[in-house]
Amino acid sequence: MECRPGCAACCIAPSISSPLPGLPDGKPAGMPCPHLDGTASWRCRLFGRPERPAVCASLAPSVEMCGASREQAIRFLEQLESATRP
Repeated sequence: MECRPGCAACCIAPSISSPLPGLPDGKPAGMPCPHLDGTASWRCRLFGRPERPAVCASLAPSVEMCGASREQAIRFLEQLESATRP
């Protein structure tokens, strides 16, 4: 499965506990990653670079996670985030 253009749900909804450029303590849930390109495409500017967190590189799109829309993907990832909070 390929990423849905303009989605970026996985770069917004979940928290990232590992450091990334500009966020040494990681990214909180619900905050758009500052490394999204900011255009309608919402592409990762760290894609393929060594600074990209391992958790981002290991996350692959799936029918279950992505659903049929960006809104469904965000909802799924928010629920997952909530269910896995310490």
